[in-house]
Amino acid sequence: MDLRKLKTLIDLVSESNISELEITETEGKVRIVKGGGAAPVQYVQTLAAPPAAAPAGHAVKSPMVGMFYRSSSPGAAAFVEIGSKVNEGDTICIIEAMKILNEIEADKSGTITQILGENGQAVEYGQPLFIIE
Repeated sequence: MDLRKLKTLIDLVSESNISELEITETEGKVRIVKGGGAAPVQYVQTLAAPPAAAPAGHAVKSPMVGMFYRSSSPGAAAFVEIGSKVNEGDTICIIEAMKILNEIEADKSGTITQILGENGQAVEYGQPLFIIE
């Protein structure tokens, strides 16, 4: 689900008399629950199973839960594309967690053969993002 759409839904729940909202789409399910008193609105997103990684190659996995971005800013070129040669330590994406942008580096040198993460989508801890061969 698009981050802007998610923020809009959170705002709608927090400004209304609704205490809970659940939406199911093809890419996953989002449940937004309004906390009692001064507690902030909380949301839980369950993603559909990620595509299976090919048996060959090395999977670069997400080290945290957050929002996956392929470039440093909207409109900027992606850090890597399929076929890009990377060296260990090269930045290959950004994961935003708690308003902090974390640069994710390749943990192996090689060629990007698959991009499994969707730009602007939430990722889970340990979710495969790239395949390097």
